[in-house]
Amino acid sequence: MRLSFLQPLLDRPGPWATVYFDPGQADESGAKRRELSVREICRTLEEEGADEPTIAAVRDGLTGLSPAENPAGRVLFATGGEVVLSHRLSRRPQGEIASWSALPRLTPLLELCGQDPVSLVAYIDRTGADFELRADSGPEESGHVEGRQWPVHRTTTSDWSERHFQLKVENTWEHNAAEIAEKLTAAYEGSNADLIVLVGDPRERPAVRDKLPEAVRAVTVETEHGGRAAGSGSAALEEAIENARQEHLHRRIDEALDRFRAGRVGTDRPTDAVEGVPAVVDAAREHRIDTLLVWPDGPDLHREMWAGTDPDQVAVRRTDADALGDGDPVSVRADDALLRSAAATSADVLIIPSEEARDDVPAGGLGALLRWTYEPSAT
Repeated sequence: MRLSFLQPLLDRPGPWATVYFDPGQADESGAKRRELSVREICRTLEEEGADEPTIAAVRDGLTGLSPAENPAGRVLFATGGEVVLSHRLSRRPQGEIASWSALPRLTPLLELCGQDPVSLVAYIDRTGADFELRADSGPEESGHVEGRQWPVHRTTTSDWSERHFQLKVENTWEHNAAEIAEKLTAAYEGSNADLIVLVGDPRERPAVRDKLPEAVRAVTVETEHGGRAAGSGSAALEEAIENARQEHLHRRIDEALDRFRAGRVGTDRPTDAVEGVPAVVDAAREHRIDTLLVWPDGPDLHREMWAGTDPDQVAVRRTDADALGDGDPVSVRADDALLRSAAATSADVLIIPSEEARDDVPAGGLGALLRWTYEPSAT
């Protein structure tokens, strides 16, 4: 999960009002419950010390939410009398969450926005392809390519002239497969997709896959369901795409935990993984985190630490924070500070589901895979 969409929050000092809000149903009773919920949220923010302009901004932002456009709800981050960021949720919050704190309350995002992989679906035939980006917020068009339109159909006779024509047909198929692969690679590299799903013509699919660069081919799967023609979608195709996304996610989690287990501190050799708040904080301060590992049930997520104005000004103790160059560090939750740091340095964030909580889960629920190895401290 990439947190680049949190960029607007990184340059503002706070404190922050954070609200995870479920607008409910789009009927009269739903409207009444929504009004009561907004009042209760504003009352909570007031009791926690939020200023009136920021409360008013939150009230206006919540009042204008449409249940039809936000079926699972939204999260609002506000400070200084304005809503700085409003983001659509993928899953309904179990009760509204409202807080007023030094940093934005980020951890609920991990479960409410989800980490299902973004897939780039390529609908292929022998003349071209249409690309569609699939994320939790729904599908969106992501380009298309048209290759040579003739000749694309073989004949059934076997005389010399027809065999020559069939060779031209096969050359067209090969040319179009190469062109589709080139455009698909560009679309993948220009998006935030995690995997590619090839849909359509049973001959052209493998031809396109074979022409993809090795790194792109490694995240590409095929399905026999569906096609490029209008109306060729089906429940089987939707299930195949969803299965591909979930298999990719499980594979990523397994690979990350294997790498974490192999590289964690505890050996005499250089390590590329750390665990626990002190070690992860050190890595965050030095911009060494490649992937932040979070187990939502971990006890260290709400551990107190200290943070300055900049996302890399983090420390376990107040005395250490004083040496970071910020004259007035604030007490914060470890998870919020480390997620803010991950967003600022474009680190990936991987949630470890409770069912994956094996012996190799990071101590306390927080760990990191590093961008480069380092020698463990002698202490």
